[in-house]
Amino acid sequence: MTSAPKLGVTLAEKLAEFAVWSEHAERIDLCLFDADGVKQIADYAMQRGDDHIHRIELPSIRLGQRYGFRAHGTYDPDRGLWFDPSKLLVDPYARELDRPFVHDAKLSQFGMDTADLVPKTIVAQMMPANVGKPILPAGGFIYEVAVRPFTILHPDVPENIRGTVAALAHPAVVAHLKKIGVDAVELMPITAWIDERHLPPLGLTNGWGYNPVALMALDPRLCPGGLRELRDTVAALHEAGIGVILDLVFNHSGESDRYGATLSMRGLGNLNYYRHVPGEPGHLVNDTGTGNTVACDHPMVRRLIIDTLRHFVLHAGVDGFRFDLAPIIGRTAHGFDPNGETLTAMLSDEVLKDRVLIAEPWDIGPGGYQLGNFPQAFLEWNDRARDDLRRYWRGDEWMTGALATRLAGSSDIFERSGHTRTVNFLAAHDGFTLMDLVSNRHKHNEANGEDNRDGHGENMSWNNGVEGGTDDPQILANRRRDVEALLSTLFATKGAVMLTMGDEGGRSQRGNNNAYAQDNPITWLDWNALDPVLVEHTAQLSALRKRFAVFSHNRFFDGDGDVEWLAASGQPMQVQDWEDPGNPVLGMLLKTLDRQTNKAMRLAVLFNRGHNVASFALPGAGWTRLPSGETWSEQLPARSVCFCIQD
Repeated sequence: MTSAPKLGVTLAEKLAEFAVWSEHAERIDLCLFDADGVKQIADYAMQRGDDHIHRIELPSIRLGQRYGFRAHGTYDPDRGLWFDPSKLLVDPYARELDRPFVHDAKLSQFGMDTADLVPKTIVAQMMPANVGKPILPAGGFIYEVAVRPFTILHPDVPENIRGTVAALAHPAVVAHLKKIGVDAVELMPITAWIDERHLPPLGLTNGWGYNPVALMALDPRLCPGGLRELRDTVAALHEAGIGVILDLVFNHSGESDRYGATLSMRGLGNLNYYRHVPGEPGHLVNDTGTGNTVACDHPMVRRLIIDTLRHFVLHAGVDGFRFDLAPIIGRTAHGFDPNGETLTAMLSDEVLKDRVLIAEPWDIGPGGYQLGNFPQAFLEWNDRARDDLRRYWRGDEWMTGALATRLAGSSDIFERSGHTRTVNFLAAHDGFTLMDLVSNRHKHNEANGEDNRDGHGENMSWNNGVEGGTDDPQILANRRRDVEALLSTLFATKGAVMLTMGDEGGRSQRGNNNAYAQDNPITWLDWNALDPVLVEHTAQLSALRKRFAVFSHNRFFDGDGDVEWLAASGQPMQVQDWEDPGNPVLGMLLKTLDRQTNKAMRLAVLFNRGHNVASFALPGAGWTRLPSGETWSEQLPARSVCFCIQD
């Protein structure tokens, strides 16, 4: 990778080289703009090399220069050719943009000049970051954050930085992350994106960022200070012992289907950058549900992906990456290949091979569900754990064995790896919040303008008697109790765990389980409304998880005394206990090192999903309930999880 010809802008002492790859363009022009990015002040025809890289060297190019490209060639969408010199194109290697993308019908109309609409790439200086060992211990606690909704209402963050990456480094935000024991924040997309074309007529905007155009450039709305702002924030979080994982989207782009915008890759090389139905170059493959699918196995796309990852490590110091719809990164013309060249390139690159890599292991293409099939270095989002934990607490039958399997790290999924690679979670950005999960049987996405047709229909949710919001104190207490039990279960699982922002405090999105287009109070975290009891409960769970070493390694249980599954009698579970379809209780007895005392001891985690108090007799004497320190009373409250240690 490092020996390949450079792309983008390379600054030398007296000259600047601009380079962009396009196999099929007849000519590419470099267009320079004034300091405001408004007036075009010059254009130059670039020279094409045998490697299909178009280059030009210019003197007197300074930092801050704005530029874009125009590509000349055949315009014939039915043949997959979209060359239209009226379209200003963003450099795929842009590191900084002068403004956000804004959707406009002209972006998809042939012959309509778009220089007044398209962001200009800024010639920026790339400073090195302090790159250390990644921060995410085995069994670590990942906290998923949408930057703007997370900080836009924080009362202690100065108004001028609310909603930005810089706000994540504010002491009040860091203090909260430390309080609940976060090991690494996972930032939902912060690279430059564009709204889907159906949103502006509805008065909506994309608030999640999963519609990228420039893969390296940070969105000016979230990171107005550019790469330096991200680098400084990463450094501040590292100083607090918190890692930073970037959620990146390489599976599709905001150029959408054939009726979408021409902004960058489409105008430079649609046939190369995107997948097409074999024999039908005008028919884009849609394995993402967004209109296009990036051809991640193309050599130049692979290079762009690897260079993007290296860029964020070397110049921002990030600890790792989460990959949206990750099977597409491993997809070839023959289907998903865990040993494909792009995945292999990530794992073999000197800069990337020690980074945290997390796959969302599904897409909607053929053979798109690949949970458990990624290379061993990858962690994987585990939707089976999500669903089984939800179904257990909803009260579905035959769930005791499934719960035990998920608590033990999902060996049924990851046994080929010899260790668990699971990221266990109960809720993520795309679905109900944890409080909404226990407050709604049905989704309520009316605000999205699609007549509630969008979003998942089956959420394995329940409402505790009343749908949606209520003032009934008993129902509210029952919902908090259920959230406490769900959190306790999550933090008792083997593997990494992930919580989405605000779920530690009962955040609600009013039953909206597809809130991507709600950049408003539906998704904005109201810090003053966080439930302090739930926040404290989460903090205690995180502290217990760090205290006991059994949760800090990824080895599966070997069954030789390291784990025992207990019935309510305190005796080992028998066949009839496992096969009881409505069994409401389960005990997990673990051998573990207590880091607080540096002694080996037994830790019991007891589950009662029933609606009545259950008797539970632990084996032997001297059991103490955590974190209260009370002697175990052998009474397991309804809808609860209890942690006990044996003195």
